[in-house]
Amino acid sequence: MSGHSKWHNIAAKKGKTDALRGKIFTKIGREIAIAVREGGSNPESNSKLRDVIAKAKSNNMPNDNIQRSIKKAAGELGNVDYETITYEGYAPGGVAVIVETITDNRNRTASDVRHCFAKYDGSLGVTGSVGFMFDKKGVLVIERTADMDEDEMMMTVLDAGAEDMSTEDDAFEVYTDPADFSTVREALEGQGISFLSAEVQMVPQNTVTPADEETLTKIQKMLELLEDNDDVQNVWHNADLPEEEEEE
Repeated sequence: MSGHSKWHNIAAKKGKTDALRGKIFTKIGREIAIAVREGGSNPESNSKLRDVIAKAKSNNMPNDNIQRSIKKAAGELGNVDYETITYEGYAPGGVAVIVETITDNRNRTASDVRHCFAKYDGSLGVTGSVGFMFDKKGVLVIERTADMDEDEMMMTVLDAGAEDMSTEDDAFEVYTDPADFSTVREALEGQGISFLSAEVQMVPQNTVTPADEETLTKIQKMLELLEDNDDVQNVWHNADLPEEEEEE
């Protein structure tokens, strides 16, 4: 789990370029559209929308952008027919990969995802082929400062309903049952705690270390190509990537 988690921590805390930030905001806008379609545009009565808003805020998406996305989603639901599709497969070296997409053209997305796997010697599998290697968890990443006591934070998050917490040098990672994610997040926010990232993730049960430099490079290039695709929302994997490579 540590390799996977560190990768996400670094990604969450890095200063993002304007181009990357714009792409992230676009992808979150699609998540907002799906949440609005499923539960309406009022976050008070739509917990999924509240969760996406929390994710948007942890990615420094301005409130004006968030509100504009909600209004756009509420007004254009009849014009844009997004659907969520999940793909599963393997990167080189037996690394399991789950790709979550939101698309208005499933043929285009399927072709693009298949191309990403094939280009770097990966293989796209059927639904369920790697999903059993991951646990679906709510993950809240809290920046750790010098005045934070680990034991006190553990008590705080458990009292809020979390299942567990792990401690990194510079962050606390709080894990929840997906069904409790909104409740725990809101309880901690009510105590003035903010998050570097806040979302439901597919957390690998075990990680795989690439056997050699060539395999590592192929894995990284494949993951980057998937992440760069406009239809791809999330890429979950169980590769234990070295930190110096991840921070590029």
